Amino acid sequence: MVAVLAGVGGVAAGQRVTAPVPAAVTRDLDPGLMKVIDGARAVDNHAHPVLPPPNDKTDREFDALPVDNMEAETDTVAWRTDNPQLPEAWKALWGFDGKVPLDEAGMKGLNAARERVKAAKGTGYAAWVLDEAGVGTMLGNRVAMGPGVMRPRFEWVPYADALLLPLDTSRLAKGSPDKALFYPMEDTLRGKYLKALGMGAVPGTLSEYLAKVVTPTLERQRAGGAVAEKFEVAYLRGFDFTVVTRERAAALYAKGALSAGEYKELQDFLFRYIALECGRLGMAVHLHVMAGGGGYFGVAGADPLLLEPLFNDSALRKTKFVMLHGGWPFVREAGALLQKPNVYLDLSQEALTFSPRTLSGWLREWLETYPEKVMYGTDGYPLSDAMGWEEATWIADRNVRLALGLALTGMLRDGEVTRERAEGIATEVLRGTAAGVYGLR
Repeated sequence: MVAVLAGVGGVAAGQRVTAPVPAAVTRDLDPGLMKVIDGARAVDNHAHPVLPPPNDKTDREFDALPVDNMEAETDTVAWRTDNPQLPEAWKALWGFDGKVPLDEAGMKGLNAARERVKAAKGTGYAAWVLDEAGVGTMLGNRVAMGPGVMRPRFEWVPYADALLLPLDTSRLAKGSPDKALFYPMEDTLRGKYLKALGMGAVPGTLSEYLAKVVTPTLERQRAGGAVAEKFEVAYLRGFDFTVVTRERAAALYAKGALSAGEYKELQDFLFRYIALECGRLGMAVHLHVMAGGGGYFGVAGADPLLLEPLFNDSALRKTKFVMLHGGWPFVREAGALLQKPNVYLDLSQEALTFSPRTLSGWLREWLETYPEKVMYGTDGYPLSDAMGWEEATWIADRNVRLALGLALTGMLRDGEVTRERAEGIATEVLRGTAAGVYGLR
């Protein structure tokens, strides 16, 4: 059960093999339903693919705020180098046999196996990774796309947080060691956006900033293929976006040197403006809604219920909002918000962090209430030397398909859905809903 695309370790590329599944899980999976789930080419709603060779060693645009330079935190088991699922991923992807955690010699062997595959696949390497995970299309959350990570296999989701920060951020950067790292990164990205528009600095007034920087940047990204805009704002502040008038925001912008509270007001106005423009341009708004990386991440500020006033704003009903990562630990709160007609969620990162059994409980609740609002996702990310974006994608794919199978099998056996309906829900979660949200073929 749970077929995965084989790697190069003695099995022909593209040939499906069976990854081992505990008997206690297998007995709770309907074989016919799993055939549908395993056979579907998924649309990955959220991931961070790295450019293939020869750019893989220098690529840092897989995230606007890479988490690999933060102070040490207590990593989840899934992020650790002794994650028990890693050997299965190594075997499937690279044909490499190793036990966790790898010692120095084992790490050298793993890297050598990876390099052999990369050399063989060349610029088609990233697309090959998708094939190995059963992903047809991946939404690449990147600062910019590049060779080997482009359409038709990859869709672009750039970052909008830097547009919330037109003024000096030095006071905000004093909030924590993480913020001291992140705000300069946002300043750098804002500089790139200005340079792309032929500008060396932000304009002197809010009206000029909106007309000459914010809207043109969004329009340029949309013209470049962007299907959504990503906000990592939960790493910088909470979701308590208030309604701020344009007049108030203009006065704050003109003031220049702002307190943290004043800067929040300006951000609140800019966020709504960007969300409104995304709706006009046909782009969704992606929000990191889950406890995030780093020992200083504000978990309480990432409560999705804080977003309800925003979701209830009638002016924003043409904007589609996607809560990434399912909202953990606020999974029920996130699910309740799916009653909003323009709000969705995905399973990315949750699918890596939690076991299929645990994830299936939340997933079943969502599928019993708003099945057309839930999307597949992996959050494939280069987390460590032992787990690159490739392993993260492969493991998350395996987990989410098992979780989907467990949830729908339970609903089927309990008489909540017909077999035809269960298969339809599975297909929608895996690809149909995302295709509709982003207008994909």
